[in-house]
Amino acid sequence: FRLALIQLHVSAVKSDNLQRACGLVREASAKGAKVVALPECFNSPYGTQYFKEYAEKIPGESTQKLSEVARECSIYLIGGRSIPEEDGGKLYNTCTVFGPDGAMLAKHRKVHLFDINIPGKIQFKESETLSPGNSFSMFDTPYCKVGLGICYDIRFAEMAQVYGQKGCQLLIYPGAFNLTTGPAHWELLQRGRAVDNQVYVATVSPARDEKASYVAWGHSTVVNPWGEVIAKAGAEETVIYTDIDLKKLTEIRQQIPILSQKRCDLYGIEMKK
Repeated sequence: FRLALIQLHVSAVKSDNLQRACGLVREASAKGAKVVALPECFNSPYGTQYFKEYAEKIPGESTQKLSEVARECSIYLIGGRSIPEEDGGKLYNTCTVFGPDGAMLAKHRKVHLFDINIPGKIQFKESETLSPGNSFSMFDTPYCKVGLGICYDIRFAEMAQVYGQKGCQLLIYPGAFNLTTGPAHWELLQRGRAVDNQVYVATVSPARDEKASYVAWGHSTVVNPWGEVIAKAGAEETVIYTDIDLKKLTEIRQQIPILSQKRCDLYGIEMKK
């Protein structure tokens, strides 16, 4: 099946972001994409100072638009971090998924909050405004089961292992790595998660905006279960496409059967809730 990643240029005007995102989703569908993903924070600038201002309930304005365009195009739509979600007085970094009938199939709240301090380069603390999610998020398609993470979640190998154990063959991480962590770890982490679990891994970033307070790395990417980069964007707004070949995934698992060779008598990873 064909996967499309929309590397959107995000502005400060929510309505413009929504309109352009839906237009690019329609374009991707017209080119044969059956699963389409938007980047982290696609409808607002990324930054702790913006989260409360742009926050919405779910369902709300942004998720309603995603539902409508998914139904119109009859696709599976991963809404990036569609919005900072407000619920019960707390804010979450939330990704929603809609099916071809417009129904919401999954809602992933970012489990690992991005609190880092690299002296002289970048300091960022999502926990100043956001609360963490507490659950794994998977959804089924006619093609395969898909596991979801958001940005910083990709650094935690155990999460990807759980998804692999649960039968996911594609992991999608909307993310916004920056100009420090992006060139160092963006592709490395994706290839690691793909090879470790013999799955496809897709990451979808906002386009780079040098004038923004937080500058995203861009380079949305798809990696196959052999660890090969099979599609990759530059820094600008674009849509990239790749065909997910599940026969190739099966062949790789047969050739190097690590999933059946794990020493579960010595170690293990478990999903607690």
